[in-house]
Amino acid sequence: QEAEFERVKEAAAVASAKPRQKLNAENRRLESARASAANITNELQEVRARRDEANQSVTDLKERKATLSQSLSKSKSDIKTAETDLQAVQKSAHESVTRRQELDSQIEKINTTLRDARDDRRKNKDEERLLQAIATLKRHFPGVQGRLVDLCRPTQRRFNLAVTVAAGKDMDAIVVDTKQVAFDCIKYLRDQRVGTATFLPLDSLQVPTPASFEHIRAKAAEDGRYRLAADVIASDETMKKAVLYAVGNTIVCDNLDVARELSFGAQGNRRGNNSGQARLKAVTIQGAVISKAGTMTGGVTNEESSRAGRWDEREMDNLREQREQLEAERVELDTVVGESSSGGRGRGRGASLGGHSSRIEELRNNVGSIKNKDQYMKSDLEYTSSKLKEQTSLLTSTTSRVKKLEADLEKAEDEVSNASAAVKAAIQTVKNAEEEYFAPFREETGLRDLRAYDEAVGKARDEFLKKRRTIREHLAKLTSQKEYEDNRDFKKPISAQKKRLNERKEKLDEAKTGEAELLEKVAEAKASLADAEDALAQATEHEKQVEAESKEIQKEFSEAQAEHLRVSKAINSEESTLERLRGKLHETLQKARVEEVELPIISASGESTTTGTDADEDEEGTSQEGLSQPNTQGTTISTHFSQADDARVAKDRRHADKVDFSQMDEKLKQRLSDREEKKIRKDFEEKLTKLAAHIEGMAPNMKAKDAFESITDRLKESSVEFDEAKVAARKATSTFQSVKQQRTDRFNGAFSLIDEALKTIYTDMTKSSKHPLGGNAYLSLDDTEEPYLGGMKFNAMPPMKRFRDMEQLSGGEKTVAALALLFAIHSFRPAPFFVMDEIDAALDNVNVLKVCNYIRQRSGDFQCIVISLKDMFYERSQSLVGICRDVGTNSSRTLTLDLTKFDKTEETEEDRGQKRKNWLYRV
Repeated sequence: QEAEFERVKEAAAVASAKPRQKLNAENRRLESARASAANITNELQEVRARRDEANQSVTDLKERKATLSQSLSKSKSDIKTAETDLQAVQKSAHESVTRRQELDSQIEKINTTLRDARDDRRKNKDEERLLQAIATLKRHFPGVQGRLVDLCRPTQRRFNLAVTVAAGKDMDAIVVDTKQVAFDCIKYLRDQRVGTATFLPLDSLQVPTPASFEHIRAKAAEDGRYRLAADVIASDETMKKAVLYAVGNTIVCDNLDVARELSFGAQGNRRGNNSGQARLKAVTIQGAVISKAGTMTGGVTNEESSRAGRWDEREMDNLREQREQLEAERVELDTVVGESSSGGRGRGRGASLGGHSSRIEELRNNVGSIKNKDQYMKSDLEYTSSKLKEQTSLLTSTTSRVKKLEADLEKAEDEVSNASAAVKAAIQTVKNAEEEYFAPFREETGLRDLRAYDEAVGKARDEFLKKRRTIREHLAKLTSQKEYEDNRDFKKPISAQKKRLNERKEKLDEAKTGEAELLEKVAEAKASLADAEDALAQATEHEKQVEAESKEIQKEFSEAQAEHLRVSKAINSEESTLERLRGKLHETLQKARVEEVELPIISASGESTTTGTDADEDEEGTSQEGLSQPNTQGTTISTHFSQADDARVAKDRRHADKVDFSQMDEKLKQRLSDREEKKIRKDFEEKLTKLAAHIEGMAPNMKAKDAFESITDRLKESSVEFDEAKVAARKATSTFQSVKQQRTDRFNGAFSLIDEALKTIYTDMTKSSKHPLGGNAYLSLDDTEEPYLGGMKFNAMPPMKRFRDMEQLSGGEKTVAALALLFAIHSFRPAPFFVMDEIDAALDNVNVLKVCNYIRQRSGDFQCIVISLKDMFYERSQSLVGICRDVGTNSSRTLTLDLTKFDKTEETEEDRGQKRKNWLYRV
């Protein structure tokens, strides 16, 4: 049956060969249609994704375009605002500079006036004490107005001396409101022991009547050579009464002749005409006085000259106050400018210029940054518009492509449906061709499912073959194992194992013997250990006892040692005290001998007598010995006082026993502390000083006149030297100011040139196609008044980056900025050549290319030697120099290569490459 089935099967395969070929062709056509549909589906998905992406890009670009338009309008307003602020700050800076120059000129004029007027004049101690007392009185008593000299002043400077002489001591009097206030002030001065002063109470002063002044004032107006002293003094109305009391009806004359004519000539006429009219007190401008009694006083004392100059001093005080106000205004101006500048920079000297300059520079940078940002936004807007146009066209093309692909997909799906139907028809044709042969076989055998029969027969055959193969493999394995076991030799392993067993038994016996011996030794060691532990316990106990006894002994020894140390210190202290007292005794006796002081001595009869320096021959010999050896006396004194049995100590003791202390004060006999002794010694020294001064004052100084004349001559010489020094100081100041101005001008000229060159060079080194405006770099001064004394700051802003300190820039940015500064300095004082050592270490290829191009552009101005490891420098240099080791001579060797001869070749190759690119582009 199986053979019949195989024959029928082969006949059916032959009969269905042609329909099966058609079936395979239809299957291939179906697979091709399905692959085409899948490809179209994938492409459709990709195109749809591109369409969605383009749609999203169009939406984003539209939003970005709107945002950029708003930002552009805002940047324009920001630029306008920043330019307005810049103009305002520039105007403020100009006004501040102008005002500061005015303040400086005014302060300089005041300083010159003060120097010419000898501003270094100092008040004496009495005047300072009086001014302090007046200030104290003003605080305690509200009615105190002040000194009359401080409350009034002459109308003209030429009347200073005349007013001072006319008022006399009343000009230093203190003006008060009432008599009670004057009494209170006098009591306060008496209680505080401050000093004495004259008081002028305004409520009780008796002054001449105004009628007595009128005829004098009328005559003075007619004559013009004299006037009332009260009319040449300016004061408040409240102080007029005190002024009239001080000067009365005194007349100030132009010279002494007018005063004589007014006093004596007028008096003769009065005797003949009106003898009842009283005389007047006349004072000249030079200080001469004709009193009412007719006495004349001429000349000016130093005190009067000093008092007359007090109004000049008041002018100097006013000038000082004015100078302080101007300086305060200048400081306030500097402070306001310093606070307005960023970070408070520019305070102190030159802050007005430094603060404004930094603010102006900051605003300029801000304007430049906003303009750069505006330029970048315009470029970005143009790019966005072009990109939007591209995306819009892409969206249109992808939309049309999607529609076309959807139509192609429908056609592909129809093709797949047709191919599927054709495959089904081909399968039915194959089945019909096979059924012509399988139908009779099913009728004969009664099998309904030939496919299941074929599978069952094939499966049984496969199992039979598999079992047979397994049995054969197992049989072969058993056969080879039997042959291996037959060929094996078991005698040698058995004999080897027996020999090994015997050896192990012998070793076991030896180990047991050794174990017994070790057990015996362990028992002995345990017994010895027990004995040793007992001995150790006893020794430990004994050690504890000994240690406790040792601690007790050490404690007693420490106490004894401390007591010994205390006693030793006490002995040393007493010995040092005794030695010091012996030294003092010897010093006192020696000083008495030297100064020939007669000490009271107790005689043999018990009476007190005095003795001189030669009372004892032994003393004289000792004194002579001490005087004859001045170099060794100090050493002797410092060593023999510690020895109680020394001959000189015993001699000092004998002399001290002979001194009669009965006449000494009881307080001095007691033991005094160092502080009390110093106080008593100081009192004695003060008494001695007073007595010596008194004795010296009793003798007349016969050389006082000569001393006065010499001092006067020296004063004249000092005045001449002072005038010469003042002239020299002015010349030196003028020269210094000139040199300072020249120095400042030269520095500012170099600084301005370098700053402008720096901006240009840094912009050239940082500009690119993406950043056509480049970066910005500038220098700023810390002190614009004296720039050479301060420092300067270097700031750089790379393209598209905000303002930051130099420390926060990257290594490459710092390198580019440093090179720009170097080339800018070179533009001021050109150098013949540069040597640059690996300046490109921190630069990327773009910046290296920029540096190379800049150096090549400037190669006509200077020569440049660059030590580098970058290929770009090699390619763009004119020659190469290499250093290597010469193995033959074991020394360095140089290799040079001139690259200028390769320029034409490189240009030809570049031209060829450009032509090739253009040709490819045309193709």
